[in-house]
Amino acid sequence: QVQLVESGGGLVQAGGSLRLSCAASGRTFSAYAMGWFRQAPGKEREFVARISWSGGSAYYADSVKGRFTISRDNAKNTVYLQMNSLKPEDTAVYSCAEQSSSGRYNYWGQGTQVTVSS
Repeated sequence: QVQLVESGGGLVQAGGSLRLSCAASGRTFSAYAMGWFRQAPGKEREFVARISWSGGSAYYADSVKGRFTISRDNAKNTVYLQMNSLKPEDTAVYSCAEQSSSGRYNYWGQGTQVTVSS
């Protein structure tokens, strides 16, 4: 059973930074691509970033490109999301997810709240 546990959320002022972590357990973490998603109140969940199994490639939503960086440490079974220059519109619950070989995200963490004040 795959378990994903996010941490690092909190309250920050606009322009500030946070680093989210997602610790994985249950199977070979390094074999799978990982993604970060977010969901703001009253809105649908949206894609934020994805990183390949090796960490060699990453992809970002346009809304966070240049401000957020996804990375992973396969030795620690952890994926990170470094968030800089935060904006109030970045306020959301952020969740990590494991991507299967079919492309679907089958396993999800419980999420961590990020609140950016203006």
